[in-house]
Amino acid sequence: MSLEYNHQQVASIIAAQQSRPGALLPILHDIQDALGFIPPDSVSQIASALNLSRAEVHGVITFYHHFRTTPPAKHTIQICCAEACQSMGAEQLVKHAEQRLAGSKQGECALQPVYCLGLCATSPAVMIGEELHARVTPEKFDRLLKRMGIKP
Repeated sequence: MSLEYNHQQVASIIAAQQSRPGALLPILHDIQDALGFIPPDSVSQIASALNLSRAEVHGVITFYHHFRTTPPAKHTIQICCAEACQSMGAEQLVKHAEQRLAGSKQGECALQPVYCLGLCATSPAVMIGEELHARVTPEKFDRLLKRMGIKP
């Protein structure tokens, strides 16, 4: 998984936004939209263009959970860890998912805890990509992985 990126593409994004008040967040969003992540090497380029320190740019990137500094995984699996889902076994489901995904290829799956997917009445809830799943048991989770072509 390469972290290389097109410096000219980043420069073009910066140039389009840098005169705007509060340009840092729009620039970060545009870079991530274009590249799928914010390359760590681009922090200096952004900081220089906005007359900020690298620490300030890095601080904003790491403060917001939305921003990634590595390319996204092929599949993103979110498991709700809010109270309703916890009461229905989400903690055990997370442990099960971690065990099942431990053997998957690097960059294939990313497991993310989230706090409320809006399916509280049918918990525990899981979102795979953009698809919601309700009442997910470890067995159902394994079937979902199998359907995605991932061997549990």
